[in-house]
Amino acid sequence: MSNSENDLSQPASDSVPPITGDVDAYEMTKDGKRKLTSFVWNHFKRKIINGEEKDMCNYCNKALTGRRNDGTKHLSRHFEACKRRPYKDIRQSILTREHKKVDGSSSYLSNYHFDPEKSRNDLASMIIIHEYPLSIVDHLGFREYSEGLQPLFKVPSRNTVKSDIIKIYENEKLKTMRLLDKIASKIDLTSDMWTASNQKKGYMMITAHYIDDDWDMQSRILRFVYVECPHTAEIISNKLFECVMAWNIDRKLSTITLDNCNTNDCVVGMLLNKLDSYTLMLEGQLFHMGCCAHILNLIAQDGLSVLGDGIEKVRNSVAFWTTTHKKE
Repeated sequence: MSNSENDLSQPASDSVPPITGDVDAYEMTKDGKRKLTSFVWNHFKRKIINGEEKDMCNYCNKALTGRRNDGTKHLSRHFEACKRRPYKDIRQSILTREHKKVDGSSSYLSNYHFDPEKSRNDLASMIIIHEYPLSIVDHLGFREYSEGLQPLFKVPSRNTVKSDIIKIYENEKLKTMRLLDKIASKIDLTSDMWTASNQKKGYMMITAHYIDDDWDMQSRILRFVYVECPHTAEIISNKLFECVMAWNIDRKLSTITLDNCNTNDCVVGMLLNKLDSYTLMLEGQLFHMGCCAHILNLIAQDGLSVLGDGIEKVRNSVAFWTTTHKKE
């Protein structure tokens, strides 16, 4: 026989079934020849090399003993140890179907590798985006749903999710700080404050607005902070100044927009005393901008007060006709 390599067997399929024991490796065919039936033959080919039968690994091309009486245990051991074989961690190898892409290419099957860290990050992001309570991870229905989607994913505890959310916040804060540091435009601050009626607790949100390189206005929420009682001008100005310094934007400020209550005039005055006036436009003369929405609301409220209870009567009339059943 010549030295050329000739295939004596053909792999049954491209799938990767589990390899267990030394199963009967042969099966008699109608013509009396023995057919290779063990699962290992999906990953090996029997060839004649230099006149000897050899079993060649499909992945590393290593030639192993191919005598018919040797069984397949040695092939199974090589398959488990082969560094070039695909899907070494079969538990985390999941076949997924890719949808059609935007360019019109057809869908195809690909191998998905489960990443528990990414799933934890996705869970924390979902809670942030939809404002779900942290206790959602303790809900029985959610835990069963998650296990049904991915049995390998262990739903984290409430404290772990809280820690993941704080990490996301710190990462996003760092990105925003770098962004605000490199922009060429000035930054305008807006602040709004409201009090929870049932607890008498005050909260203030501080937002930064700027023009990017494409001349589009961008906004970023810098801080949502609890304000202790009493809500004096000094306490509010201190909260604003702490935010400005924490984000290192004290030399990039242009204006600050607040509502038009008398307290805010004092707040702006105290804040100006803590900032370097030479970094502001006209040394701070244009620093305080009144809120147009608040002014328009005050005008509308004054105008509606002239009508007295007329508006309430109109509303009651509309409610009567819209809730009355139509007569047939």
